[in-house]
Amino acid sequence: MPAAVFLALAILSEVAATVSLRLSEGFSRLVPSIVVVVGYVAAFLLLSRALVAGIPLGVAYGIWAAAGVALVAIIGAVFLGDGLTLVQLGGIALVIGGVLALELGAEHR
Repeated sequence: MPAAVFLALAILSEVAATVSLRLSEGFSRLVPSIVVVVGYVAAFLLLSRALVAGIPLGVAYGIWAAAGVALVAIIGAVFLGDGLTLVQLGGIALVIGGVLALELGAEHR
């Protein structure tokens, strides 16, 4: 599998685990609690595979973290009633822009 696929799956696993952390209600609900544990383990295993497959650590972690933050914030706003202000949307855009700069800078070494 290409490194980007491992990274995308790592991101999706981390997002599922983080959303399930909220749904677990302090680990008092069994199914969401299981998704938290399995999701985080899968996320780190897949992230490690992306690194072995050739994505530089700083780039992989930056993409993983930024995509995770953006997706969790959007899911929270759309499905969990968390809300999302214009300032928060601007912050997400800045994080994504920073990761893009990191990625583009890695190509020009």
